[in-house]
Amino acid sequence: MSRFILSAFADEISAQLDRQMDVLEELDIHHIELRGIDGKNVADYTLDEIDGVFARMQARGFQTSAVGSPIGKVDIREPFEEHLEKFKHVLALAQRLHAPYIRLFSFFIPEGEQPQAYREEVLCRMQLLADAAKGSGVTLLHENERYIYGDVPERCVEILKSVQGGNLFATYDPANFVHCHVRNYPHAYEMMRPYVRYLHMKDAVYEENAARTLDMGFQNIGDVHRAPGEGEGQIAQVLRAFWESGYEGFLTLEPHLSADPAVDGPEQFRRAYGALMKVLDQIGAKAG
Repeated sequence: MSRFILSAFADEISAQLDRQMDVLEELDIHHIELRGIDGKNVADYTLDEIDGVFARMQARGFQTSAVGSPIGKVDIREPFEEHLEKFKHVLALAQRLHAPYIRLFSFFIPEGEQPQAYREEVLCRMQLLADAAKGSGVTLLHENERYIYGDVPERCVEILKSVQGGNLFATYDPANFVHCHVRNYPHAYEMMRPYVRYLHMKDAVYEENAARTLDMGFQNIGDVHRAPGEGEGQIAQVLRAFWESGYEGFLTLEPHLSADPAVDGPEQFRRAYGALMKVLDQIGAKAG
């Protein structure tokens, strides 16, 4: 039976974990994809510090749906050894958090150059990441994203087919396909469905001349994002297709409606949540 389990990039509510949990409790959401915690990226926490975060979450009944790491969100030309060590640290953090997944990316391609020129290096690095996670109990999830090698469905599938080990799957982000001028349904959905284990929920409109920003979070997002169902991501069609296919897993709200959670993060997050609930109601799906 299909099941959408709600989660959230709660740092879009507030920088502060306690405030994040306050708002999520109001909305009956009890999972968090951890990215920003008390103003610091999750990858920058020590193991002792993350134990404290985990204890605070447990005390209020929250679980980690995934670690929203910045791994792979670096220039493909940068040396890899230090980044691989950072990944191993993130892997240890995920284990301390009892997180089933780590979100990662397939490296930024230099502006103006052809992605295929870096194919072998990308696939080699992705395989090394998968190898490092082998036996950890944590599954890796490649997210489609602008400017990285796996930006369009064809190259996402290429990565997922090439990497061996059975522990690399896909996070599906409709808005990021919109940014790449890719039609989500049926094109991206049909190509990606066999590999998808996790859904990110944000919507957007295509902006041909959008600035190239290589940020690690959601700053400098511009005015291209919309609440779910209000952009060009074909959110209703995509969610209906996943629901009817028997998808069971996380549906993580990542609105990107505000670049400054300190100003209006809770309000914008509530608005995005309401829009998502409206879409789910329209297609006859439920989330909890």
